[in-house]
Amino acid sequence: MVKQSSNMSGVQCLATENIWFDKHCYDEAEKRFYEGVNGPATHQQQSSSHAGADQELTSRMKSLELENRTLHKVVEDMRATLQKLESRVAVLEKSPTSAAVPCAKAAPVKQVKVENGDDDDDDDIDLFGSDDDDEEAERLKQERVEAYAAKKAKKPVLIAKSSIILDVKPWDDETDMAQLEECVRSVQMDGLLWGASKLVPVGYGIKKLQINCVVEDDKVGTDILEEEITKFEDFVQSVDVAAFNKI
Repeated sequence: MVKQSSNMSGVQCLATENIWFDKHCYDEAEKRFYEGVNGPATHQQQSSSHAGADQELTSRMKSLELENRTLHKVVEDMRATLQKLESRVAVLEKSPTSAAVPCAKAAPVKQVKVENGDDDDDDDIDLFGSDDDDEEAERLKQERVEAYAAKKAKKPVLIAKSSIILDVKPWDDETDMAQLEECVRSVQMDGLLWGASKLVPVGYGIKKLQINCVVEDDKVGTDILEEEITKFEDFVQSVDVAAFNKI
């Protein structure tokens, strides 16, 4: 019998064992073993994860608190500024109109003087100005007019003058031209001034006297000059105006 048992193969030995029929029990035991081994490690990881989340939450809360304090300060500053503006507006609304225009000057008011305590005495009340003021203003006006007239009288008056060149012709070549010029220059009147002269040949040995003079337009004219010169009929045949220029 013993000999038969020793001759059995390995497969036959395994087939006779009961371990394979209890495999699920061994699998369960193995599972429990690994769960027991890995259990504490998994719990530690979960604890670390929870700790990191708590730290992040704490940091965010601190940041929100700081931001909240900053916003509160900004709001307080804005309230203070608004209160100042309201105070200034209230002061401006209460101030009188004259304060807004400090440069405006009140019109002068004439003082009314009452003497002897008599309110019924109108002789001492000057509501519309005194006659003395009118007389003083009239006197000043008259003085200014007289001063202006005196100044204007001293100013030299511009006198209109003209320069005239006359051609005085003799009768013939035997006329004494020196005597003729002497006769012409003998014509004297207010506003007449004789100038240079010369003899200009005309023809056939005859020469004419060309003489210059300056006259005041308001006093001397060319007609009166021709009339006065032609009076010397023994020497003068005719008188012509060669040139006439205003000065």
